[in-house]
Parts: sequence; structure tokens; C-alpha cells
Amino acid sequence: MQFMADVDERLDAHSYPITTDELITAHGDLEIPLPNGAETFGDALSRVEPMTFESAEEARLTTYSAIGEGAIGRKNYSDRDPTALGVEGHEPVSL
Repeated sequence: MQFMADVDERLDAHSYPITTDELITAHGDLEIPLPNGAETFGDALSRVEPMTFESAEEARLTTYSAIGEGAIGRKNYSDRDPTALGVEGHEPVSL
């Protein structure tokens, strides 16, 4: 993902295996720009259980899954799922 370009470069430059704590110590202050603000790499990675990463790709995928709600566009929005019968749906929003 393009928004994590700085993090990707640093993860690729590391030697593995490496622990969660070691990555946070080395790169925790890196900012990840999000549509609704920014978050540090350390804040995102601190949400996961302590673990050892065997590759940059493993660390990258874990970080993607740990990024907070600021990365979400509109919460609970889906243009694919119809509203269930008897449930009041969201008001349409024109973008």
C-alpha cells in the first residue's frame, strides 16, 4: 500500500527474524498518514501480541491488520450488501 511507503522501506532494509518490540524500538516514531489523520508505526504495532517476524512481508501484513480506525473511510459502509428487511438502513450520502 502506498500510504506505508516509509515503513515498507525500513521493513525491507531490516534483517530477520526480529521481534515486535525491536521493530517498535527501531521505527516506532514513523508516521503512517491516514485519510483521517495519522498514526505512528509503534502505536499500530503495539496492538498486536508480542511475536517474532521471520520476514518483512510478515511484519508488513501484521501492521496492515493493526492500523486503527483512522484508515477506514466511512464506517459500516458497504455498497455491496443490501439492507436487511425490517432494518432501517443508512441514509445515502452523495460523494
